[in-house]
Amino acid sequence: MAGCCVCGFLLKMLSEGSSFMKGMAMGGLFCLVVTLIGNFSSGGQPNVELHLHHHLKAPSKEELQRLPEAHKLELSQKVRVYCIITVQPKALIHWATAKDTWSKHCDRAVFYSSESAKALEAVDLKEQDEWAKLRKALKHAYDNAGDLRWFFVARPTTFAIIENLKYLVLNKDPGQPFYIGHALKSGELEYVEYESGIVLSLEALRRLVEIFHDEDKCPERGRALWKLSEEKQLAVCLKYTGVFAENGEDSRGKGLFNSKAVGSLISDSLARNPPDVVEGCCSDMAVTFSGMTPNQMHVMMYGVYRLRPYGHNFHDSLMFLPPEGSDND
Repeated sequence: MAGCCVCGFLLKMLSEGSSFMKGMAMGGLFCLVVTLIGNFSSGGQPNVELHLHHHLKAPSKEELQRLPEAHKLELSQKVRVYCIITVQPKALIHWATAKDTWSKHCDRAVFYSSESAKALEAVDLKEQDEWAKLRKALKHAYDNAGDLRWFFVARPTTFAIIENLKYLVLNKDPGQPFYIGHALKSGELEYVEYESGIVLSLEALRRLVEIFHDEDKCPERGRALWKLSEEKQLAVCLKYTGVFAENGEDSRGKGLFNSKAVGSLISDSLARNPPDVVEGCCSDMAVTFSGMTPNQMHVMMYGVYRLRPYGHNFHDSLMFLPPEGSDND
């Protein structure tokens, strides 16, 4: 309240002279700073236990091998994923490709659209604003999850290897608040990049849905003075509940959520280190690749799930079975 009074006084004083526009600009800037400080001051933070581990790694092969067989089987059957795929009717070919390829490996895959489309089945959210649409999709998923405890949010241009996602969270408790993906930083805000896919545990989603009711901390339409992207707005809302972005990595520290397509990553690696392109490119346990065309998705599907080098055995310690009744590869 004091900040608003100061803003009004400053605007009045500065605008009384001949430099009216200068006064308005300086006063508006001061108001914005006061508002930002108020939103992120310690007094505005929730009184919750913080959940801080910004580099979340998949279990190593050695860790997995030490587990009893019965426990490994139990874990592989318990990790089940609800895929939330946000689509636009104008991008039907991406929508159809995601439906026919990687999303079949989700235990449940639901497409959420801004409007109804006869060509493909989706939940019509009747919402054009990207952040409001994402909120509604997350709330719908939470209300309809049943016994699923992990949630994966993606765009239809993202290609995901769901089995690798399950491996990443294999020994993680969904009753704890996890918010995982390709973590980035904007100022003091750490967030997970939407384009690379976002993973939420049940507890993280529960806290998020709960704070949706608090318009001061998690507004549905964003702030009047500035508008954050939906990925940053999601991070702000989760931060108020004590949930922070975590970078998903393999046991050697390589990122698992990629913001580019495979071809781009290989080109980048070739430019940096020609003698060792494969090692420099990406993790062999990668979860996502982004910015994929429909043709690239079908090629990825063939390479990941269908192509087999004769005589080569990966000796994996456990297997994730496809959802019951699924026609996936």
